[in-house]
Amino acid sequence: MGHELKITAIGNSSGVVLSKEVMTRLKVNRGDVIYLTETPEGYLITPYDEKFARQVEAAEGFMHDYRDVLHELAK
Repeated sequence: MGHELKITAIGNSSGVVLSKEVMTRLKVNRGDVIYLTETPEGYLITPYDEKFARQVEAAEGFMHDYRDVLHELAK
């Protein structure tokens, strides 16, 4: 089920407002951290997960260390 979100000005930045229903379904409250992850199908918004954050950091480190090998494999 999709939700239409309007981009609004928040100080010098831009943001979107999540409805109470969306926040309830995500199980988040004001001040919580959420992730916006790009996927082949679009973007995914998920609640902050420390284990996931560590996995992303490890993957980024691996990709940085082996960027030349990965670049060659991508050809």
